[in-house]
Amino acid sequence: MEFRHYTVMKNEAVDALECEEGKIYVDCTLGGGGHSELILKRISPTGKLFAFDIDDDAINYASERLKGYDNLTIIKDSYTNIKSQMAAHGVDKITGGVLLDLGASYHQLTKAERGFSFMHNAPLDMRFNMDSDFSAYDVVNGYSEDELVKIFSEYGEERFSKRIAKAIVTIREKNPIKTTLELAELIKKSTPRIKSSIHPATRVFQAIRIEVNGELRNVNKILTDVLDLLGYGAIISVISFHSLEDRIVKRLFKYEAQKCRCNNMICTCEPPRIELVNRKPIVASDEEIRENPPSRSAKLRVARYIKE
Repeated sequence: MEFRHYTVMKNEAVDALECEEGKIYVDCTLGGGGHSELILKRISPTGKLFAFDIDDDAINYASERLKGYDNLTIIKDSYTNIKSQMAAHGVDKITGGVLLDLGASYHQLTKAERGFSFMHNAPLDMRFNMDSDFSAYDVVNGYSEDELVKIFSEYGEERFSKRIAKAIVTIREKNPIKTTLELAELIKKSTPRIKSSIHPATRVFQAIRIEVNGELRNVNKILTDVLDLLGYGAIISVISFHSLEDRIVKRLFKYEAQKCRCNNMICTCEPPRIELVNRKPIVASDEEIRENPPSRSAKLRVARYIKE
């Protein structure tokens, strides 16, 4: 399958980094290389870019696309290991900035055999990292009914979580649920028909994908780790695609930007680590949404590290 990738809010996200030659930047989600390429154009020849990804398809595609840049280092690893990887590459501080483009890529979602979509019949997989031993199959066939209700409710905000979880447990007692279409059809049958443009399996598939890949835990970890690595004046630019991710980014940024976080009569807090560059999230332009409808859900939040 041809590698297809759309870079969401490419200019807005990279503009926010205020790229300069001679500084160090990190693209935590290389993907198709769209953001990385624009960063490299702006920081070459003396700037340095490190780009993370765990998807072999993405790495192979982006490596070919960006082969002309000597100041790029592609790291096949999860961005959650940014601290150890930066240390291994001799980087003490990220002096320029970090870009995070959260969630699954278009290629991952549409490549049938990866099992992210209910539009194609495929094994229940949904792994970003194909070297992982834990997949959607394990969630659907191994989690208890209560555990399924919890992730469907919290990660999918699915109002029929109990019905769906009960149906899954009942069916799998006879035979394991193995494919995306099996699961999608089960969800459809176990929920009432309502007028909606959203397929009834959408929220459950999102919830399972988030659980398989630990997405929300990873967002918390990477944001905290990045703030420990940023140098004075460096920028963190974060694109999120659903309210759960955006809520984590918003809350952490707000907390780290507050002058007082202790609520004591006499404040004993350290000075804030960041200042918010935009208090309201930046969203995709009307033109971009017409070209790439999924970009309508994207939100960009930006902060600057200000602690000396």
